[in-house]
This record gives sequence, structure tokens and C-alpha cells, in this order.
Amino acid sequence: MNRRRPIIAANWKMQKTHLEAIQTVQKLSYLLDKADGEQVEIVICPPFTALRSVGTLIESDKLPYALGAQNVYPEDKGAFTGEVSPSMLAALKVTYVIVGHSERRQLFNEDDLFVNKKVRAVFAHGMTPILCVGESLEEREADGTESKVAQQVRRAMDNVTPEQAAGIVIAYEPIWAIGTGRTAEPADAGRVADVIRATLNERYRAEVSAAVRVQYGGSVKPGNIREFMAHPEIDGALVGGASLDAEDLALIVKYRP
Repeated sequence: MNRRRPIIAANWKMQKTHLEAIQTVQKLSYLLDKADGEQVEIVICPPFTALRSVGTLIESDKLPYALGAQNVYPEDKGAFTGEVSPSMLAALKVTYVIVGHSERRQLFNEDDLFVNKKVRAVFAHGMTPILCVGESLEEREADGTESKVAQQVRRAMDNVTPEQAAGIVIAYEPIWAIGTGRTAEPADAGRVADVIRATLNERYRAEVSAAVRVQYGGSVKPGNIREFMAHPEIDGALVGGASLDAEDLALIVKYRP
């Protein structure tokens, strides 16, 4: 039996206006009951423009969802046009922040050093990073998956205390599987989750690495979530496209072994 509470995070990416976001969360609340929210931690990560609206809805309706942001800039304030600081997110009662998503790494050239700055900035403001790691197709075909993921984890966790590390969420999202319809085999995803935990174990106490929740992300759907969650080292999912539909997201949350 997995002792860690499962966590399902919906990453809506650059989708949904604030009104569409409200409608989706309201529909989701009709599809899920209190027991679902007790068994699985549910995180909604809308675009920046919908954070306030979704957060207000969650608070006013007492919905059992956490509010998450998709990105952050690792400075409190300054001349960084278009960026959003961790203090701004914290003021909106954001709980989780996605850090190092492959789209940020690939499209916006974010390297491991910058990802580490984000991780530390999120922790410094009392929020929890959802750290994304994963390999490209070329790295996978060259048998470089384990070394790439271990390197990303080590660099992202530089100067992170054991107390902070125990609370982090790490999402294994193979780049080749994101938005392509392709998925890693559950056994392969579980093996990478083992690598992530072993890498953490090199730096921290065993109880720290054992406490970290590891998600799988990469074309997660209602039809395959149960297979991934059956692996004892996988504690949840970072869901992209399937999370845009409230009914699909509800089915993913309602998975049962």
C-alpha cells in the first residue's frame, strides 16, 4: 500500500479564459464528491489570468482543490516586463507552482540553473514546486533516460534543505510523450520514479526521499491512469490535454487500483 497521498495536477497550459476556467471548475465540482478530494489531492493550474478567479471560486465554494501556477520568475520584484513573481503568487494563495516544464526548457531555453533558482524561490515563499524532469526521444533512444533525469534532479535540488525537499513534488514527463498520444510503459515510468528517489537518497536521508511524491506526466488519460497508479513508486499524475475536459479530469481523479 502506498503511504503517500496521491496528487493529480491539471496543467491547462495556455488554454481557457478566466470565465472558461470558472465554468470548468464548477463542472468538476459537480462530478467529484468529498471522498474524492479526501483520497486524492487535486491541484488546478490555470493560466495566470485565471488564477484570481479560480482561487476565489475554490475559497468561496470551499472546494477541496489546491490552486497551482504554471510558472514563476525567481525574483520578488524588478524590471522584468511580463513576468510574475513568487510573492505575487503567494498573495493569491497559490499552493503549488510548476517548475521546469519541458515546454519552458525547450521553447524558452530554461536551463537547470534557472530551474533551481525557481525551485528555491517557490520554497522561500511557502509554496511547493512541482518539479518537472524528463528526457527527449534522442536521449531515450541512446539509453540516456536515467542519467538525464538524475542530473536534472540533482541540479534542481542544489541548496534545497531536507525539510523543503521532503515536500517537493517531482513529475517525470518524458518529452517525447507530451501531447503526442504516446506514453511510457507503466513499468518504465516506475523505473524512472525509482531513479528519482534514488537520486534524492544520495543527498538526503532515506525518510526524505521516501516522503517525496513522484507523478507521471505524458499523455495521461482516463484509460491509462490506473495502470500508472498501480506502480508503488508513482504517486499521481501531471495531466495536460485530458485535464481541459472536466469529465475526463474527474475520471482521472476517480481512478481506483
